[in-house]
Amino acid sequence: MKKGILLHETADDVGVAVMDLKKGEEVGVVTLEGQSVRQIALVTDVPLGHKVAMQPLAPKQHVSEYGRAIGYASAPIAAGEHVHVHNIKSLRWAASATNLLEK
Repeated sequence: MKKGILLHETADDVGVAVMDLKKGEEVGVVTLEGQSVRQIALVTDVPLGHKVAMQPLAPKQHVSEYGRAIGYASAPIAAGEHVHVHNIKSLRWAASATNLLEK
């Protein structure tokens, strides 16, 4: 089985595709140190460098990467689904927009 997803921290909600991934493929998930974590079936195509959900995520649920919250789900996200601007909102930009409006 090919290793196609990299996790920064084993508890992260999303991993990063290290190659173009296709719907229906089952790929291995590994840590930065090369430790095998699990296998996951892709439910959508995921381009190289994009995020992949490691577990189902509900709307408004925080999404973790690098061991910390990076955003929140803006729509239901299935395990193995492409995670990008269509289904996640960044906490960084949300905080920046709020700060700008308050000034």
